[in-house]
Amino acid sequence: MKKIFLPAIAAILAVSGIRADEAWTLQQCVDYAVTHNISIKNSQLQIDQSQLDVTSAKDAFLPTLSANASEGFNLGRGLTSENIYADRNTSNFQWGVALSLPLFQGLSDVRQLKVTQSALKEYLLDFEAAKDDLTLNVIAQYLQVLYNKEVLSSAQSQLDYSTFEVERQQALVDAGKVAEANLYDAEAQQAQDKLQVITAENDVKVALVNLANLLHLASVDGFDIAPIEDEIPYLTGPDVVYSRALEHNHSILSARQGILTAQDRISYARSGYLPRLSFDASVGSTYYTVSGFNNDPFGTQMRNNFSTYLGFRLSIPIFDGLSTRNNVKRAQLQETSARLELDRRETDLYKTIHLAYTQASGAKDRFETATVTLEKTRLSFDATREKYDLGRATPTEFEQAKNNLFRVEVSRISARYEYLLRHRILQFYETNSL
Repeated sequence: MKKIFLPAIAAILAVSGIRADEAWTLQQCVDYAVTHNISIKNSQLQIDQSQLDVTSAKDAFLPTLSANASEGFNLGRGLTSENIYADRNTSNFQWGVALSLPLFQGLSDVRQLKVTQSALKEYLLDFEAAKDDLTLNVIAQYLQVLYNKEVLSSAQSQLDYSTFEVERQQALVDAGKVAEANLYDAEAQQAQDKLQVITAENDVKVALVNLANLLHLASVDGFDIAPIEDEIPYLTGPDVVYSRALEHNHSILSARQGILTAQDRISYARSGYLPRLSFDASVGSTYYTVSGFNNDPFGTQMRNNFSTYLGFRLSIPIFDGLSTRNNVKRAQLQETSARLELDRRETDLYKTIHLAYTQASGAKDRFETATVTLEKTRLSFDATREKYDLGRATPTEFEQAKNNLFRVEVSRISARYEYLLRHRILQFYETNSL
């Protein structure tokens, strides 16, 4: 399987400008996901369909031209012009060409074109909104991988402490200075720390698989990501973020365009109240034969029976069973629904931004507190470790200090990445960029 997948992945990455052995940046992950995600491709198909609807609406202004031909036979007894029945066989051939040109269709063609163009704009904004949602998902999963990596690094540090302690206790046992029970306790703690590292390694792998699935990579072999900046960025106020998001958020813009599309549909439905005028023209001829009679040749009959038709057709709606009225009301309900959808999206956006800001503020406070706590806890651990090395602290006290250090490190890592995630969300809503 590796012989199949690895060359394929290398080829894909080469096309996308990323080496197979290169750690992916956040921007590269987002760009690749937007290009290869199936949901995004389905949205693109909707745009293609909408563009075809616009083309069809434009084609409705063109005239229609058709040609027809038919051949008929009548065999056996039939009623003649003398009003008697006789055995006669007849044949009839006719052809014609018809042209129909719409002159005025109650503005329905014009308004239908406007509806399709408005719908196309809405689909384009929906497409951008889908890419925005995917971008936020990639950001969240990218930071999840980095978080799990830092937890793994902290767990590995704990294992290093335990491994060193096992080696130290082994040397003391060999020197006959401590009982073997101390070595067993150290080995037990080392085993627990190894399990902790294994769990953290698996969490990293799972997070990478989830990120690769978002990117629609065929395999995660060799797939890794690059770290991001370490500093804690400035946090913009939620009201400022919300006001700016209303200007360029694609989901909001799509909902606004949905109202315009609904209004265009109302105008199109009202076209049913207006008359329609079209121009029709046709040419044709026939060839007729009757058995038992002398019949003119085909060419002669074609010339003699040749006919042309020119005419105008006017249709004035008087009563259509209230279908136009119902169509207008149905379109008005769609407009009301579109306005409600805009209100819902604006409310959801407001809640999302304020919740992200609240969570970011809390995470920042926890990070700052955890940073100070970590510094104090590390000093406490170093002091306990020194006393333990001198025999003035018990193994239980040493392990408790070590576990406290790990717990505070994980707490700080968790607060930091939660803050970075919420900040990225707020930044994306504010600037529509990473």
